[in-house]
Amino acid sequence: MSQSLHPMLNVAIKAARAAGSLINRASLDLDLLKISTKSPNDFVTEVDQKAEEVIIETLLGAYPGHGILAEESGRTHGAPDSEFVWIIDPLDGTTNFIHGFPYYAVSIALAYRDQVQQAVVYDPTRNDLFYASKGRGAYLNDKRIRVSKRTRMSDSLIGTGFPFRKGDNFKRYMKMFEDIMVNCAGVRRPGAAALDLCYVAAGYYDGFFETGLNPWDIAAGSLMITEAGGLIGNFTGESDFMYQREVMAGNPRIYAQMVGLLSKYTRVIADDAKPGLGAEPLDAADHDAKSLPDWSPEAALAKAEAEAQTPEARAAALKKRAVRIRKADVTPTDDDAR
Repeated sequence: MSQSLHPMLNVAIKAARAAGSLINRASLDLDLLKISTKSPNDFVTEVDQKAEEVIIETLLGAYPGHGILAEESGRTHGAPDSEFVWIIDPLDGTTNFIHGFPYYAVSIALAYRDQVQQAVVYDPTRNDLFYASKGRGAYLNDKRIRVSKRTRMSDSLIGTGFPFRKGDNFKRYMKMFEDIMVNCAGVRRPGAAALDLCYVAAGYYDGFFETGLNPWDIAAGSLMITEAGGLIGNFTGESDFMYQREVMAGNPRIYAQMVGLLSKYTRVIADDAKPGLGAEPLDAADHDAKSLPDWSPEAALAKAEAEAQTPEARAAALKKRAVRIRKADVTPTDDDAR
């Protein structure tokens, strides 16, 4: 690589490539895979587990004092009290993998005091390596990437992910899907959020939204987005998204317009919530959209950009908000891991 990379990023890249090699070998004979079901439509293979072991071994071999948050093993490895935490999804897109559909990736992020500092997403089927260090830009295979420049939602290609777990609110999602679909040029759902976020960073998508995601699904991709000039947050545009199980990303102009479309579906509870932005998901088919706040794209953009540029103001705003899902609540379980 032409540029000098941060040592921790280099270790993450080494771990991601090692896991990718293991995944590629396994993909040559999928009939031999041992597949377990965590919950309906949620699978784990021996490849997920072995890839995670390789990643953790590589990371802790270099940084034994760091913590680990991994999809399959949770926090059982590493130093539990470290300010450095590696957030790992060894195979994002397991369902695609076991069907031979070539859209899946290894995702590794390093957070320091809950702020993502290094990120790698590796697509072993294409040998595409996305990586980013905070403040140093986002790259794909040694080439700098930027979000798209489209300004109109009607011209935009939007990525998403469908609900798939038992108990997921599919009716609620279909309302969101319809609101986005009728306002954009097209919607895509390949099935691996880590790659989807990288595709926003690279400008392939203009925006992305999904519910029900865990930190290991989005941690690495979130840094790719911001380092590529994009915005990422929850459905009301705030930067508090990692543990909210709702995420939205895009270039600044499209992001603002998506806020206007999706804010009414947020799960975030705000002390100063406006009418229509309440805590509960909107399930009623006859919901009156006219009762919602009239957030113009311009106002939402100004708000999103201000939050993206002033971390202090962003942190102050978050302290005023009470949220339903707390970081402590997010641990891998049979019904929750992905």
